[in-house]
Amino acid sequence: MFKKVLIANRGEIAVRVIRTCREMGIRTVAVYSDVDSRARHVELADEAVLIGAPPPGESYLNSERIIAAAKQTGAEAIHPGYGFLSENPKFSEAVTKAGLVFIGPPAQAMALLGNKIESRVLAVQHKVPVTPGATFDTPEPKIVLQKAEEIGYPVLIKAAAGGGGKGMRVVHNPADLPMALEAAQREAGSAFGDSTVYLEKYIARPRHIEFQIFCDTHGNAVHLGERECSVQRRHQKIIEESPSPILTPELRQRMGDAAVKVVKAAGYVNAGTVEFLFDRGNFYFLEVNARLQVEHPVTEMVTGEDLVEWQLRVAAGEPLPKTQQQIQARGHAVECRIYAEDPARNFLPSSGTILALEEPHIPGVRIDSGIREGAEVSVYYDPILSKVISYSDTRDVAIRKMCEALNQYALLGVATAMELLRDVLKHQEFAVGNLSTHFLDEYFPNWKPSPPSASELAGALLAATRITSRRVAAAEEGKQGIPSPWASLGPWQIASGRAGA
Repeated sequence: MFKKVLIANRGEIAVRVIRTCREMGIRTVAVYSDVDSRARHVELADEAVLIGAPPPGESYLNSERIIAAAKQTGAEAIHPGYGFLSENPKFSEAVTKAGLVFIGPPAQAMALLGNKIESRVLAVQHKVPVTPGATFDTPEPKIVLQKAEEIGYPVLIKAAAGGGGKGMRVVHNPADLPMALEAAQREAGSAFGDSTVYLEKYIARPRHIEFQIFCDTHGNAVHLGERECSVQRRHQKIIEESPSPILTPELRQRMGDAAVKVVKAAGYVNAGTVEFLFDRGNFYFLEVNARLQVEHPVTEMVTGEDLVEWQLRVAAGEPLPKTQQQIQARGHAVECRIYAEDPARNFLPSSGTILALEEPHIPGVRIDSGIREGAEVSVYYDPILSKVISYSDTRDVAIRKMCEALNQYALLGVATAMELLRDVLKHQEFAVGNLSTHFLDEYFPNWKPSPPSASELAGALLAATRITSRRVAAAEEGKQGIPSPWASLGPWQIASGRAGA
């Protein structure tokens, strides 16, 4: 096993990886930009290396500086987390060429599955269902119109590279197609450096269901069940759960087998997620995310497995810790993502200082967090602050625990969507599992926060008073210098324990 690992990321995922490394006795190296010098992941790591200025291109996306930091500190492997360089095959290849281990899939498999057209072809070759569609060597409007007629409107124009809704357009009639095609190509070229697009049949009200998979270098491949990720805003998941309320054991087995078939065919290694659209009992291959997902904790909660530990063991050359038959899921887990964004203003990112933070402490509730009180939420990076994960024997109780956790979660200084999340969790259609990727558009199209109650105003006033008191105390401490731990601990004597004890 590795003795030292560098984590090429920040925020809650860097903290999450550090936690497992510590449990396994692996030393960790954090990297950070100027604006993250006092970030939580920097404080928790055994070592930390400054890699540049706040813009991602000068720090967290600078592969040369990250690899140099690993070599400088003697790290043997690099964990990319998610986002940034995690799905960049050139980075995976560069890490390997530098004599280090990339904790993720090999560059070739990542490149193959990262291209939506090539991964669709792979799925079709292995008899995994895909939505009706068409690809083009040259997407001339006349040819695209003809193919759209064959598929049937509405159709979806999608970028071959990237994701997150960029380079994507829904077209409901032929008259709109030429302009939508041009816009999608232009956006894809700008966002991903590749303007290639293709056509898919647009499914109006699908569910998003994905399978966690793992492969090792010994030819073994398994899945660890599914995650329902249908509640999204602008193609970004905000609530995930496992298991899905809609899947039967028979469907679960068919989809799990299909997921494993695709990644094995690609020569995949380490953690990945195979995503499907699900519509009226049918499922269609969507794409593979070649990394650990943000929502991996719900899988960990129902299987009892540490997926980061699995990643480290597979990267070190060990076989998968369990066979498919040994993997058992039990109970139900729900995750809510806490973003610094304002849902009342079309989810506009919110930046600033976290003035007060009180995280919930409830049995069966886990908090994956990358923040602390006083931290700066920068405009430079993804606005995710933390994740709240609830677990219980049943879905109803897991949802109820989540509502209570969000009620107890106090975070002042930046806007979050916690009130919207609570409203979604309490909605009748969510309670019965009637979900789709358009859930928010259907049931919360003009959502606004409720006016604060008298008790909430009193709570805010109390928090403001507490913040002021802390600032005054901090200012006083500043005048008196840094307090000595020996003075604050009381009458201790070196090598003889507490005086008088």
